[in-house]
Amino acid sequence: MKQILSVVLAGLLVLVVPDCLAQKKKRKDYLVTITTDFGTMRLVLHDQTPQHKANFIKLAKQGYYDGLLFHRIIDDFMIQGGDPNSRKAEPGVALGNGDVGYTIPAEFKPELFHRKGALAAARDNNPQKASSGCQFYIVDGRTWTEAELNRQMGRAARKPTPEQQQVYKTEGGAPHLDGAYTVFGQVIDGIPVIDTIAAQVGDARNRPEKDIPMKVSVDLMRKKKITKKYGYQFES
Repeated sequence: MKQILSVVLAGLLVLVVPDCLAQKKKRKDYLVTITTDFGTMRLVLHDQTPQHKANFIKLAKQGYYDGLLFHRIIDDFMIQGGDPNSRKAEPGVALGNGDVGYTIPAEFKPELFHRKGALAAARDNNPQKASSGCQFYIVDGRTWTEAELNRQMGRAARKPTPEQQQVYKTEGGAPHLDGAYTVFGQVIDGIPVIDTIAAQVGDARNRPEKDIPMKVSVDLMRKKKITKKYGYQFES
């Protein structure tokens, strides 16, 4: 009888322990920190885009992004970086064509849109709309009137919901990109840094005249701490 009881208890432990570990893991998430000469931005990565999230974390942990430049900036639109060719690029050299030899399948989610501070994957003009394996952009954006937003929605591959339209009118963003590029993260602290970088003087190709290098790190942190410190609410 004791042997039978021991087997039953062992079986319960096999079921319960992994579940407890999974629950503990769910209580944490990665906090991304991007440090620049103009300040620090902190971001979260969305679970709804697992392939983009895993790839970004992998590259950041490898130190891939450290020393790369924000090589393309457009005020009221976005700041772009992640080109490996930018690490030691001479001034004035055209950038934006570097890659890591692979792409990531598009992960379009209707709840993730190009609001101000959105982190999204850059890509070339491929039919599948697959993302670059390394290059990304952060939305600077602007606010839109009703008439302006209607025109922007006419350019978009996906029409934003009424709630999202309200965000575009009050917080700002780049609505014409919805449904065409994968949004996989969000800046939750340091929005003014985006504005400052986007406003720098650029050349004819929108490369900043003064290099803007980045350093990217990822740290596991309890979701409750992220919410308490930065006000970001994770989906349950």
